Amino acid sequence: MSGVTLAVPPPPPSTSSGQRQAAGVMGSLRMIELQLVAFIMVFSASGLIPLLDLVFPALTTAYILVLSRFVFPSHGKSAGSLELFKGSRLFRLYVIIGTTVGLFLPLAYVLGGFARGDEHAVRSATPHLFLLSFQILTENIISGLSLFSAPVRALVPMLYTVRRIFVILDWIKDVWINKTLPATAQFQDVAWYWFGRGLSALNMAYFAVNLFCFLIPRFLPRAFERYFRERDETHAKMAQDKASLKSADKKGD
Repeated sequence: MSGVTLAVPPPPPSTSSGQRQAAGVMGSLRMIELQLVAFIMVFSASGLIPLLDLVFPALTTAYILVLSRFVFPSHGKSAGSLELFKGSRLFRLYVIIGTTVGLFLPLAYVLGGFARGDEHAVRSATPHLFLLSFQILTENIISGLSLFSAPVRALVPMLYTVRRIFVILDWIKDVWINKTLPATAQFQDVAWYWFGRGLSALNMAYFAVNLFCFLIPRFLPRAFERYFRERDETHAKMAQDKASLKSADKKGD
């Protein structure tokens, strides 16, 4: 969700024939991706997503395809060769924290809002979950395709994170300003009220740090560095092949 699915390589494919057959049946959609598709369909049909957030994934996908075709075409490297960061323990902990803060806890908050009949909580957090589900789905799909170069892959979490920060700001406004507690509120209502406030602030803090301390200063530059190095290597190899062909033609004459 923070670009980490694109920063570490996918696991190597198994040579088991049974697993190869299963992979052929499922294609690129693994179980987590099917769950994300289900989330997206439910959120889209709920009527809780603003129009701008509904069309944002389509516009982003179109932009990514244009970039991959005309601006940053792939040099034919395999998906497994695009590792940008080593999966250290600290880095994996960072991933787990992001998944918990950004996905699991907001999902629990939305489900709890449904159970409690708190439409305000559901409406506040659902746009963030919708965009995050689309982001993770997009990252997972393109991470297995050599069609997309490193800069294009790096721009996916950046574009979604920038948009989600504005969505989280609306979430914070809803739970910190627009929502109030009655004077006679019970303890569980107060706890639920502050859980929503704390969760929105925590998401804002995590994804702001993720954008300004990881994606922009570290992930994006490393992706461009990898891309231009591979481009120079490809051009050098093509020049070397042309020189070899010319030399062979001269010897033949």
